[in-house]
Amino acid sequence: MQQYLLSIYQPDGDPPPPEVLDPIMRDVRAVNAELEEAGAWVFSGGLHPPDTATVLRPGESEVLTTDGPYLEGKEHIGGFTVIRAPDLDAALEWGRKLARATTLPIEVRPLSHGA
Repeated sequence: MQQYLLSIYQPDGDPPPPEVLDPIMRDVRAVNAELEEAGAWVFSGGLHPPDTATVLRPGESEVLTTDGPYLEGKEHIGGFTVIRAPDLDAALEWGRKLARATTLPIEVRPLSHGA
């Protein structure tokens, strides 16, 4: 089975207040439980804010280290889930469920298993 990365894009700034976030997290836990029951869940995780990132850029003689984020923007990847699915259509259906649960855009992308 192919593995897919479901990236959760969230707006920059503070998280929503608990009265908004709590029901979303409940729905995300339900989708994760459904993924696990279906044998599709591989792993998932949330990320700290982009200003906690460190960027490493190769130079001619050394690798430069700078504070993140890598790209400036109005949104960032706030979390991700790796799943197993038989094909893109099945992965997209899981992505739709996660988008409804998070109320945020989800990018579905196959993992490369190249050499």
